[in-house]
Amino acid sequence: MSAQMDELIAQFQNFQSKVRQAEARFAGVGDMQERIARLETTVTSPDGTVTVTAGAGGTITGLRLTAGATRVEAGQLAATIMDTIRRAAAGAAQQQAGIVDETFGGAFGVDVSAQVREAQAEAFGTAAAEPASEPQPRQPSRPARRPAAEDDDDFGQGPILRRS
Repeated sequence: MSAQMDELIAQFQNFQSKVRQAEARFAGVGDMQERIARLETTVTSPDGTVTVTAGAGGTITGLRLTAGATRVEAGQLAATIMDTIRRAAAGAAQQQAGIVDETFGGAFGVDVSAQVREAQAEAFGTAAAEPASEPQPRQPSRPARRPAAEDDDDFGQGPILRRS
């Protein structure tokens, strides 16, 4: 019986050791969460008419337009706003990934910053080595065509049964 008790004590001590290791590894999580909550990335459009601030998770926390923005054609202004938002959100995501990397380092063998850059490169069509916050050329978009009322392929929000 004493051998079994010694084995149980050894297993319990091993378990306690692993708990202490995990606590030490995750001791910086609270600080990391605070740093992420405070992070901010501000980006200004190349023409200076639009400034966007993004926070944690790419949440847009600010949008400023200069007086010069009123002199820009509406479509161009919309494209500038969207591009600046994209760049600010990408910068915030990169900053957030950097904070995670600083906290955990190589503890899990994952480079979060590199994964974010690769995901942004795929999403925005940039090379992974380029900063994802660089403006990318936009493809002109065609306005959506509304289906004709008698079009049987209309999958709109209307009722699905026809009334006779």
